[in-house]
Amino acid sequence: MSLNDLAIARSIPLRPLSEVARVMGLTADDLEPYGNSKAKVRLDMLAQPAKKKAKYVVVTAITPTPLGEGKTVHTVGISQALNRIGQRACCVIRQPSMGPVFGIKGGAAGGGYSQVVPPEELNLHLTGDFHAVTAAHNLCAAFLDAHLFHGNELGLDEAQITWRRVLDMNDRALREIEVAHGGAKNGVPRRTGFDITSASEIMAILGLAKDIHDLRQRLGNIVVGYTKDGRAVTAEDLKAAGAMTAILKDALKPTLMQTLEGTPALVHTGPFANIAHGNSSIVADYVAMRCLDFVVTEAGFGADMGAEKFFDIKCRASGLVPDAALLVATVRALKMHSGRFEIKAGKPLPEGLQKEDLDALAAGIGNLQKQIENVRLFGIPVVVAINQFPTDSEAEIAFVRDAALQAGAAAAHVSTLFADGGKGGEDLAHALVAACEQPSSFRLLYADDASLKEKIETLATRIYGADGVDYEPEAERQLALFEERGYGRFPICMAKTQYSLSHDANLKGRPTGYRFKVRDARVAVGAGFVYPLAGEIITMPGLGKVPGGARMDIDQDGNVVGML
Repeated sequence: MSLNDLAIARSIPLRPLSEVARVMGLTADDLEPYGNSKAKVRLDMLAQPAKKKAKYVVVTAITPTPLGEGKTVHTVGISQALNRIGQRACCVIRQPSMGPVFGIKGGAAGGGYSQVVPPEELNLHLTGDFHAVTAAHNLCAAFLDAHLFHGNELGLDEAQITWRRVLDMNDRALREIEVAHGGAKNGVPRRTGFDITSASEIMAILGLAKDIHDLRQRLGNIVVGYTKDGRAVTAEDLKAAGAMTAILKDALKPTLMQTLEGTPALVHTGPFANIAHGNSSIVADYVAMRCLDFVVTEAGFGADMGAEKFFDIKCRASGLVPDAALLVATVRALKMHSGRFEIKAGKPLPEGLQKEDLDALAAGIGNLQKQIENVRLFGIPVVVAINQFPTDSEAEIAFVRDAALQAGAAAAHVSTLFADGGKGGEDLAHALVAACEQPSSFRLLYADDASLKEKIETLATRIYGADGVDYEPEAERQLALFEERGYGRFPICMAKTQYSLSHDANLKGRPTGYRFKVRDARVAVGAGFVYPLAGEIITMPGLGKVPGGARMDIDQDGNVVGML
């Protein structure tokens, strides 16, 4: 009987965290321990001279199925593989949101023999950063409603209040609510709602801030609403930003953990890639880059989502230049992109996906080709990892490898990182080392001074493959207001489905001949981006009929069970 992920994680003893830290050039003075298996990294070490500058690799993927295609497994596993071939490496990943953990995923620590451990700590409270983001966000909301109650001296127009509340849980009942019922003593009644904490602007700010002072300034710049004459009202105006910074002071520090093979792993921030920018923090990358050979960071969902935002938002803010990308693909997902099969989380795979079907693979291979093209648009080499499953045939693997190379990948190799740990990715690791030595010319997709619509249309036509963009009236109105209010230089953080290159989850493979639909737009002034809402995307998920949390419990010894 094979072990599940949690059993595998508990079967291998952890290295002392001090030894893990030493690989990164960190001493005991650089760490603030949280128990024996994790520690915060003090940021004052960034003031010290760097010993070297690591190669910088982003892990991305084809458009995923609801089951995921193993991107975190590869972020963790390729860092192990790089260490096995003599390169000192670290992986940098996001902290999982408890919404998906208790919803459909059950965990996001990787899997098999390529995990960050202990997975139950990673997936639940870790060092409390998500709770700190939730508290800081809702403190600002409380300041706002108190300000309305005490006379509204700033003149906020209740119809133009944009600041909602957040919760780190999938709870559809909170998407749209009314507050302050029960009489005047309870405040000013108004309509508002909740987003999931991963969609909080504060989560994005935490990931993009370079230091505590940058964090403080960005929090002060948060716009919570507008007056009737269009003047922005900020968290600074509410006098909330200082207290919000105090709550987040420790949350700004990345958390050091380790992989099953003792490779350092930095875990920090957790913005979703379908409704936020989908990347771990800049400060975690700064810490990792200082004395290692390779830093491997993960961007959420497909290359049209997290990787594009990594390049156009995160790298724009950090000033760091990536050297290469690792793009993960699976045969089953590419066959699904033929449009002939449907995958649902928690349900058995369709029988047709479990046997050789080169026709379906050929019909869906365009997704891989387009995602390779998307990475290459930014001027860096891409290596393709074919995440192998037992049902894949040799002919299918060869088909995917050949298609990847013809589409412009620098290399393509089978990966068994899940089953074999770092040993199962040594060919990929060598290919990444070679790719990072290739000449590259990293470039952003659009200029700062392009208009918001020009930026949106660049993404729609060049990344998503649309013929053009259609804007609903509310989106037209908001984008015009943002330009008028001086936000036109911000990058675009598109909120759209992760299950298609397009705005419509039903359009599989490489959709063409369609127009991209933008229904609304919001702005995150503190984070510094505009986020259009495309198609049916929502910012507060809901639980399924039988959520993943229904499987979870504790055993007689008090250990978490049923998570993975």
